[in-house]
Amino acid sequence: MSQKTNLKAAIRNRTGSGRLNQMRKEGWLPSVMYGLGKENKNLKVDLRTFVDVLAHSTSENILVNLDIEGAGQSLAFLQAVQHHSLTGAPIHADFRAIDENTEIVAHVPLRLEGEPVGVKNGGGVLEHNVHSMEIRCLPNDLPSLLHADVTSLEIGDSLHIGDLKLPSGVVATHAASVVVAHLGKPRVVEIVAVEEKAAPAKGKKK
Repeated sequence: MSQKTNLKAAIRNRTGSGRLNQMRKEGWLPSVMYGLGKENKNLKVDLRTFVDVLAHSTSENILVNLDIEGAGQSLAFLQAVQHHSLTGAPIHADFRAIDENTEIVAHVPLRLEGEPVGVKNGGGVLEHNVHSMEIRCLPNDLPSLLHADVTSLEIGDSLHIGDLKLPSGVVATHAASVVVAHLGKPRVVEIVAVEEKAAPAKGKKK
C-alpha cells in the first residue's frame, strides 16, 4: 500500500514573491490545499520533510497527512509540484484534500513478473501493453505498485485485466478484456546470402 507521511504544515498569510522567498529560506515550502468543496487554504509545509518524501516515494500517488498547526490533520494527495527552472528545487506544492471513507480513482504502475514458459522454451517475445492501471479504492487501500504474473504464458497467450489478482478493496476501472501482456511468436530474421562474384582476371599484356 502507498505510504502515508505526516507532514508538518501551517496556515500562511504572507504573499508576494519576496515574502515567499523568505519563507523558503526559513525552511518552509509555500503550498495550497483544495478539494472536498471547501475553500482553498494557503499553507506552508516543512521543506526538508517534503523533499525527503519526494526522494523516497516509489509511486506517483503520494498520500500525506497534513498536520496543520491549529487546524488538525487533513488527508491529502500531492497533486502538483512546481520546481525552480534552474536548480530543480521545489518552490510550490498543490495538495488535494480527500476523505478516507470515500473512494478515489488513481493510476498505479503495473509491473510484469516472472519469465513466461513460452519465452523460456520457445523463444517467444513478451509484449507489455499496459504499464499503468486506473483503479478505484479507498485511500487507505491504495497500492503503490501492481503486479502481474506472466510465468504461465505460452506463445499466443494473452493476460487480461480480468486475469489479475488485485489487492483487497482495489477495483480496476478498465474493461476486463483489456490485454495487459501478450506473448508473440519469435521474430524471424531473414538472412540473405550474397554471392561474391570473382573479379575478372586481368588480361595479359601483349
